[in-house]
Amino acid sequence: MNIISKAIKSINPNAIYVIYGDNIDTCVIEWHNNTTPIPIADIKKQIPVVEQEIKDAEANKIAKKESAKAKLAALGLDEEEIKTIIGV
Repeated sequence: MNIISKAIKSINPNAIYVIYGDNIDTCVIEWHNNTTPIPIADIKKQIPVVEQEIKDAEANKIAKKESAKAKLAALGLDEEEIKTIIGV
């Protein structure tokens, strides 16, 4: 799902649409099934919010992985055992 779609879905999770293009300034959005069109300006405002949510989720995933590794090490597992468990 591209960033435009993610922004639309964060505004209206039930939106039914088709996007032609991947640039918010030049894409065409067809709204289907009586979905109320979302103004491009609103979608543009939502894109940085969605991008930050994606970055935050990735940072959280990395932090959780590091936390899990630290907990396994605290239990006495060595680096090779930890790598085997977490699939690195």
